[in-house]
Parts: sequence; structure tokens; C-alpha cells
Amino acid sequence: MTKLTYIAHDGTRFEVEAENGSTVMENAIRNAVPGIEAECGGACACATCHVYVDEAWTAVVGEPEAMEEDMLDFAYEVRPTSRLSCQIKVRDELDGLVVSIPERQG
Repeated sequence: MTKLTYIAHDGTRFEVEAENGSTVMENAIRNAVPGIEAECGGACACATCHVYVDEAWTAVVGEPEAMEEDMLDFAYEVRPTSRLSCQIKVRDELDGLVVSIPERQG
């Protein structure tokens, strides 16, 4: 199992164990992490699962694909480390990943 840490806008930390092959969004929903709305259910058709990847993890997580970049145009307060959590697949290399959740979703 891969350990993921979500940091809510108020600073509350949520640590979860995630199965490889699932997404960062799916694990947030399963564990009732507040701030991840995921209105499209992970279809990359909205920006309501927006997170900020911790800078130490950006290279490991990788860059967004073109479709995800288009959806990030609808996200709130996009930063260079912004990603849609539905597009980040959990894998061994992401053990310890830290993401922060913006104040609100797009």
C-alpha cells in the first residue's frame, strides 16, 4: 500500500493507505477527505478535484496531459504545481506523496 497525505486548506492532515492503480482523487473520496468534490467522478471533465502537489513530489508525479491542462483553466487559484487528483495514478514511487487542497474548487 502507498501512503498519501492530504493537507486541507485549514492545515488538517489526512493520511491514507492507497492501492496502486487507484487515483489520488478516489482515495480522497473513499476516506472522506474534505475539499475534494470530484463532481465528474474522475472523468477529467471538471476541476473539482484540484490539488497542489508538494514541490518535492512534482518531478515524480509528472506533468499534466493536454486534456488535464485544459480542465485546470477552470480551477481556482492555479499554481505551477496544480494537478487534478483524478489524473494522478497511485504507484509505488508515490509512497509518501503530499498534496494540498485549495480553499475552494472550480
